Amino acid sequence: MAGITGLGTNYNLPNYTGILFGLTPSETPLFSAIGGLTGGGQSTDTRFEWQTYDLRTAAQPEVLEGAAAPTAQGRVRGQVTNVCQIHQEKVSVAYSKIAAVGKKAGLANDAMNPIRDEVDWQVEQALKQMVRDAEYSFINGSYQLPVDNTTGRKTRGLLSAITSTARDADDWLTALPTTTATAASDLVNSTAHGLVAGDQVIFTSLTGGTGLVVDTVYYVIASGLTANAFKLAATRGGSAIDITVDASAATAYKMIALTVDAFYDTLQSVYDNGGLSEQETNTVIANSSGKRAISNAFADAYGKFNETSRNLAGVNVTTIESDFGRLNIMLNRFVPQHKLIVASLDQLTPVFLEVPGKGHFFAEPLAKTGASDDVQLYGEVGLAYGNEKAHGVLSGFAV
Repeated sequence: MAGITGLGTNYNLPNYTGILFGLTPSETPLFSAIGGLTGGGQSTDTRFEWQTYDLRTAAQPEVLEGAAAPTAQGRVRGQVTNVCQIHQEKVSVAYSKIAAVGKKAGLANDAMNPIRDEVDWQVEQALKQMVRDAEYSFINGSYQLPVDNTTGRKTRGLLSAITSTARDADDWLTALPTTTATAASDLVNSTAHGLVAGDQVIFTSLTGGTGLVVDTVYYVIASGLTANAFKLAATRGGSAIDITVDASAATAYKMIALTVDAFYDTLQSVYDNGGLSEQETNTVIANSSGKRAISNAFADAYGKFNETSRNLAGVNVTTIESDFGRLNIMLNRFVPQHKLIVASLDQLTPVFLEVPGKGHFFAEPLAKTGASDDVQLYGEVGLAYGNEKAHGVLSGFAV
């Protein structure tokens, strides 16, 4: 069911009876684990920054007795920036709706409507939506720093921040033979591709090929499938993707099940870059397919998959023993299904822009313009992710 736009009245916010269940998941494990609304850092600017530095490569010294001091070598610091993005909602409820708590729209009219204060309930749901948006942005956000007020600020999330240890299909899968696409037939052409119906395909580059999108999971369908060509659908057994412009060149891969080797290669890259140093906060963030992929990979490799659980800053996570120590596995609905994020949570912090006298993520009444109570919810927050090399991403496994 869709939400309403504008003023809430007895006609578009009907009362029912019985236990109230939410249809949309509201958990935000990453945001909660790194501070939530009550923790994190503060900023007095819409932008915030942190510094990075590195040490020279370790080596065994060979210094002569009585030698003069060597040539000085100062370490250089670097700057990383992000922005606080605005989260803003409004709740507007008519006086009649606030008063008529006994009016029923459903059955069992002798029972009590569980919502006794419509404004408070609507504010609570709006706040949940805002925090969900923050959770989504911390994972998927693309950076945007506007030069004027014609566009909004957007915080950089983990998937776009992680570049040094971002292992996509190009890094561990074998590309299909030379690939093009024909708009007139919606066929992807690749000589002796070896695919069968139901196989999953991902593109990492496209020249043309409008209708197809890189870094998106597609399914091979039976229609049009030959030894040298195939059609793709957005869902298993679905309708063929409408390719509206030929692709003169493309790089495509058959996605395969996650392997322990691919998983460990990613962990090793993160470790070698300085991450995974705090055992309690070393975390793999995965959606449902990623969680199953990890379980299946370990079961296939070792014949069993043992996991326990622990509490991480109030968030329950499962843990596994790996070659790089104990890892938390955090289920998160906002991670794309074919990706895993390896995160050093000790380096992640939400940064809030606090409005003097109001705080951050606050609700305030708006000026009266009619017979309604109007409430504005407002907050600004961005993600400080520390050293991006301390995190990693693995993409391209079958889901």
